[in-house]
Amino acid sequence: VDAPNPPSRLRPPEAGEKHFASLRQLTFGGQNAEAYWSFDEKRLIFQATRAGLKADQIFVMDADGSDLSLVSTGKGRTTCAYFLPNDERIVYASTHLGGDEPPTPPPFDPRLGYTWSIWFTYDIFTAKPVGSDLQRLTTTEGYDAEATVSPTGDRIVFTSTRDGDLDLYSMNLDGSDVKRLTDAPGYDGGAFFSWDGKKIVWRAPARDDIDPDETKKLLQRQLVRPNRLEIWIMDADGSNKTMVTDNGAANFGPFWHPDNRRIIFSSNMGDPKGQNFDLYLVDTVTGDVERVTHFQRKRPGARRSDDFDGFPMFTSDGKRLVFCSNRFNDVANETNVFVADWRD
Repeated sequence: VDAPNPPSRLRPPEAGEKHFASLRQLTFGGQNAEAYWSFDEKRLIFQATRAGLKADQIFVMDADGSDLSLVSTGKGRTTCAYFLPNDERIVYASTHLGGDEPPTPPPFDPRLGYTWSIWFTYDIFTAKPVGSDLQRLTTTEGYDAEATVSPTGDRIVFTSTRDGDLDLYSMNLDGSDVKRLTDAPGYDGGAFFSWDGKKIVWRAPARDDIDPDETKKLLQRQLVRPNRLEIWIMDADGSNKTMVTDNGAANFGPFWHPDNRRIIFSSNMGDPKGQNFDLYLVDTVTGDVERVTHFQRKRPGARRSDDFDGFPMFTSDGKRLVFCSNRFNDVANETNVFVADWRD
């Protein structure tokens, strides 16, 4: 678990990846996902399942991939970590209060199709960046996770089932002053504030693409079906909700460009029945969509590519982009952290 990363390695961008002036791989092996910059942009926090771990735990490393350390408890299952202002604390969700062993995903049910598990033992915690001084922020029953922090340093946005559905809420950094932001049936999650803190982007179904009864039945089984999620934006107080994509695909992992107008996100819109996910930019004013990544490696015997680029996050100056990808992996489905020097 504590083994250091090998030295980072320059990798060639794919043909067509014109926004990538250079590309560097920071992790090598295992499942590494949701890597996000610290406020000073010198470190990254991410979740990983690697040798010695049964499920995702939270790690911190320097921006070049060095000085890797485990900062969660090593118990249960964790997700969605972020730095708090001044990088003096971190926030993440964990199931460890529900038991030392990670909750087990249910067996695949072909009648349900592809689903994600939404474990009700998830709560949100903060800790020092080395993992000490663990403090619980949420105490309600059910799922509390997917917490991210406003760049202005005043609010946390997160997803919760506290009112019987998967909705977005915001709260102060200490867990107080909780405000509900969404109330439509269906999953609302994966939210991020804009750089000026005035807006929020998130993923949710198109409102005419929701079966409330089916959604409720899935939630009772701690499941959500993510195969048709669009990208939405709203004001930070929950007003002026607007759907900015309308492609019927599995869109997720949206993050604001520093111009507070464009959003980068991951989608299988080019392969809606498959698992080939690429990064795209959407202009929230014009609706124009631009494809960013073009990694599609055909594997022997495969009918279509199943490669993945996701979880993008810009630095505040827009000059670097961190994302996760299974390009250049040695084992099928391994996912690693990459940083690109971005050119507009």
